[in-house]
Amino acid sequence: MSAPAICFVGDDALAVRIVSRPARHALAGWLRASGVWLDVVPGKQDVIVQFDPLALPPGVALDQFTRQVHESPPPEEVAPHETTLHMQVDAASAPDLARIAAENGLTPKVFLRRITASDLVVDMMGFTAGFAYVAGADPKLVASRLDIPRQKVPAGSVGFITGQLGLYALAGPAGWPIIGRITEPLFDAGAQRPFRLEAGVSLRLRVGRAS
Repeated sequence: MSAPAICFVGDDALAVRIVSRPARHALAGWLRASGVWLDVVPGKQDVIVQFDPLALPPGVALDQFTRQVHESPPPEEVAPHETTLHMQVDAASAPDLARIAAENGLTPKVFLRRITASDLVVDMMGFTAGFAYVAGADPKLVASRLDIPRQKVPAGSVGFITGQLGLYALAGPAGWPIIGRITEPLFDAGAQRPFRLEAGVSLRLRVGRAS
């Protein structure tokens, strides 16, 4: 097996290409727990670490990163964190649900049953703060981005495109069809870790409010 490809990203970051999602998230957790790096960011096919080049010279950082990548435990030794979230699906919270379900030849109830039965995982955090790209949605369900994005959707909105969900932790613009809204807060400004979700978290969705 060939060694993972490692490269510099600018002057203060390093990246390693890891295609396997479990391996990628296991490595990110391992690197984060080491306390060596200013930030650890798993992407869709890589893991990036940031360092302070004044405190950690780039050559030393490269050696440290390479060693940690090779010493990291296999994915099965790192138990993924799992969380359950609840989703409102009334007309105001899920403005595109009925249309998307109909385009798939399903009732909204059956469509949602297929979503909630899916093995979901937060693949990466994306384009705005706290936005979670969630992989694992039933691949037989299809939807495309909106032709005209909405200027603003409420915090907690759940977007859907083929194979993925997108959870909006904050209110803002949205180009994905919206099929629900999470009832639990995904952002708490007073918390030590203000965003509820992070890459690698296994996710279960339930329709309705939390009891």
